[in-house]
Amino acid sequence: MPKSKVRKKTAYTPPADRRTPVKIKAAGPSHPLYLIVMFGLMVIGLVWLVLNYIAGPKIPFLTELGNWNFAIGFALIIAGLFMTMKWR
Repeated sequence: MPKSKVRKKTAYTPPADRRTPVKIKAAGPSHPLYLIVMFGLMVIGLVWLVLNYIAGPKIPFLTELGNWNFAIGFALIIAGLFMTMKWR
């Protein structure tokens, strides 16, 4: 049986006009106030939860909030954790 011809394929080269390099501006470190707020939110949320467990029935406004104290404490902690994503 005769052997078939082998065709040569040219290497693919993408068109040069489609993609232009974009210079990305280097971001510097975060402002110190950002760190204070970030860690402050996490600590305040933790203190809120601990205060609710230890002295919740003795503090009137914590008693009025009831189970919303957990939502407030965890929301503060989560807000601080979300801020860590933008920290440089």
